[in-house]
Amino acid sequence: QVQLVESGGGLVQPGGSLRLSCAASGNIYGPVAMGWYRQAPGKERELVAAITSRNITNYSDSARGRFAISRDGDKNMVYLQMSSLQPDDAGVYYCRLAYGGGDYWGQGTQVTVSS
Repeated sequence: QVQLVESGGGLVQPGGSLRLSCAASGNIYGPVAMGWYRQAPGKERELVAAITSRNITNYSDSARGRFAISRDGDKNMVYLQMSSLQPDDAGVYYCRLAYGGGDYWGQGTQVTVSS
């Protein structure tokens, strides 16, 4: 079993920054890919940023240039540094881990961008 726990969400004013963290635990013994997804009310879950086991990153068009994904492979943690946040960035942010043919998700952390 693999468990993911996200943290770092909250309320931030437009233009502000937040750093999300995701800690993975469980039976992980090989390369993993990890990522962050966002689900806004009434919308489908969408990719924000992803990072492979070789630290190759991928960003959505809206996140590129404002967000940065990073990982600590030794600790199976992934981070999302978000800057210049706007109301459209709001939603529940989910951490995803792909490992050994499996796909694992965290419970999500809420990000609210409002003045």
